[in-house]
Amino acid sequence: MPHIITSLCLRDNGCAEACPVECINPGEPANQWPTYFIDPSSCIDCGACVPECPYHAIYPENEVPAAFRAKGGELINQVGLSGHYEGTNQRGKKVLLDTVRTLAPGETIDLRDSIKLNASFYR
Repeated sequence: MPHIITSLCLRDNGCAEACPVECINPGEPANQWPTYFIDPSSCIDCGACVPECPYHAIYPENEVPAAFRAKGGELINQVGLSGHYEGTNQRGKKVLLDTVRTLAPGETIDLRDSIKLNASFYR
């Protein structure tokens, strides 16, 4: 079962660098595909990407939360949102996103839409 990068992804890129089979790709253009994606036909389900994600955005497909409970302050990153984020990835490269929203403490969201989005990206 491949892993899925959910909408908690803020394009850090550590996951892509850790992948031994190079199956993780940034969505391009970022305003239409704001996260990174894992190619399910290439993923060997090793899980090397999971600890590299500082946003805890990567799950095995069958464990993507239907009810992710926010601690507060996490950002969700998806098309249709209009919040702004500026940061740097693991290589020190600037990351600019205009597709985010800050989650409130205790807010519960369904992250399973990321499964369909990942499949759409690789069609």
